[in-house]
Amino acid sequence: MQKYRFASGKSYAGWIILGLIVLVVIIGLAVAVSGYNKAVALSEAVKTNWGQVETQLQRRFDLIPNLVATVKGYATHEKELFTDLANARKAYFQASNTAGKVRAAGLLQGGLSRLLLLQERYPELKANQNFLTLQAQIEGTENRVAVARTRYNKAVQNLNTYQRTFFGRMFCSWAGVGPAEYFKATEAAATTVPQVKF
Repeated sequence: MQKYRFASGKSYAGWIILGLIVLVVIIGLAVAVSGYNKAVALSEAVKTNWGQVETQLQRRFDLIPNLVATVKGYATHEKELFTDLANARKAYFQASNTAGKVRAAGLLQGGLSRLLLLQERYPELKANQNFLTLQAQIEGTENRVAVARTRYNKAVQNLNTYQRTFFGRMFCSWAGVGPAEYFKATEAAATTVPQVKF
């Protein structure tokens, strides 16, 4: 009778150990799946926010030819400025990655500022309704670019922070997610005051 109780107690302890092992495995899998899914979600958030930035940059680049055409009638000798704007626009559409597009957007920023400053040299531009309308649209677009860029950089910060954590690095590696690049103003655009040459 005592042997039977001992065997039954041993069997009961084995089931408890097996149950604990299964529970630990299930919890480990849940943590792994959750971490993997978080890495993927953060990566997708970066892509989505970059898409918003690109939408606003596209709008900006689409407005530039109309603004240039309006200004050209008044400032025909500003060929260097118009060439710079055209080159920046071309560089943006030829860029194959985010870093290239960020550089091109920075180049455009300086040229666009110079273009908008032409109204100081050509007062008749201030009275041109097309110029004023385009200027207002570009200013609105610049605000949208700033908001989209802020959101994108926040998503990049979240991803990069997660990727630098102990387990986050492992989960990002499993998901094939690498660090993302911030959208920073180019050094030249950030430190150079726009100038208009006459």
